[in-house]
Amino acid sequence: MEPVEEQDVLQQARQLLREAPLIDGHNDFAYILRGWFAGTPQIQEQGRYRSIPIGQTDVERVKKSGLGGQFWSAFVPAPPEEHEPHLRAFLHTVQQIDLIAQVIDSAPDTFEFAYSAKSITRIFGTGKIACLVGIEGLHQIGGSMAALRQLHRLGVRYATLCHDTNNEFADSATAQRARHGGLSPRGSQAIREMNRIGMMIDLSHTSDDCQRQVLALSQSPVIFSHSSCYALRAHPRNVSDDVLALLKKNNGLIMITFLRELSGIDELSSQTASCSTVVDHIEYAARCTGWEHVGVGSDFDGMLEGPTGLDDVTAFPCLIAEMLRRDISRDQMQMVMGGNLLRVLKDVEDHATRQRNDGASVLQDTVLPVWTEAQREMLLAKGAERGLVTSDTSQTV
Repeated sequence: MEPVEEQDVLQQARQLLREAPLIDGHNDFAYILRGWFAGTPQIQEQGRYRSIPIGQTDVERVKKSGLGGQFWSAFVPAPPEEHEPHLRAFLHTVQQIDLIAQVIDSAPDTFEFAYSAKSITRIFGTGKIACLVGIEGLHQIGGSMAALRQLHRLGVRYATLCHDTNNEFADSATAQRARHGGLSPRGSQAIREMNRIGMMIDLSHTSDDCQRQVLALSQSPVIFSHSSCYALRAHPRNVSDDVLALLKKNNGLIMITFLRELSGIDELSSQTASCSTVVDHIEYAARCTGWEHVGVGSDFDGMLEGPTGLDDVTAFPCLIAEMLRRDISRDQMQMVMGGNLLRVLKDVEDHATRQRNDGASVLQDTVLPVWTEAQREMLLAKGAERGLVTSDTSQTV
């Protein structure tokens, strides 16, 4: 039985979770479902995902989590670089988004799709969990900006530039060697298009050079959806102090992850990652950037085991309780829980609105020819009969 004092702290944590939304930046539940039910039709009708014996997430556990919002990752593994463009990855991405939508639709008393910062706030006010989607690597768009725009229309609100390998857009933090020296020219185009449509740019998994280049280029705030601090844990996936300083200037957000290999402390080599060390990373990031630039991105179901005290989604109150023990102010905690993410998302939305109002150009795909020359001539001839074709139009058709 927990001591009375500990019960009181947890009660305070749960009360705070009722007052302000905790918005988790990254959860791979959909990928767990894809593996667990591989080849099985009609997942929704079976409903077996509501309580499953593996992983760190299911519907029943989420109900006990205290979450106010969740970015569900429509993760699809990146094929080898030489297989680009990844058209099959785009198909699988759409399937993953459809699976996420089925889960949301199956529990309307618990979940609701959110498409904006305003809708997150509204949904939280109804007592439900606001659900958004992220993709984990631009390999998932199959090399197509049209696909990126369609994913945004389907509810995807952030895109990680790459995953564990380089792609045509960006270098990965964990690739054996750099391919572009950071961001490719095509990647720079993608950054501008993501700014234009209101898609948050996620720099988790990207190389240091890529991070610096994006932070210099992006006109909207960017996020790290699931990363921690390199100064505390020297892992290539973690974020260096100089990049944190650039993130502050960008008005962006680092969402501290629970991944054991990222959230431990190098100086405490005998101590495994724990709820306490995760909060150490939160406090360190806040010292570097200010509390306005820190959030939470668990990466539950992207790991086999969470840090001590944070093993599945039901443990979020324990994280808030640990922050309460540190005498972090309520205002600071509410910023970390979700206030900062709401601000970044709103800023990204507002910039996209200005871009539309200013008539910013759309980054078009190269469209391959679809007519034969005979079809083209036939259409031109018919247009000429109707008096529609001039010498100018015939050159552009």
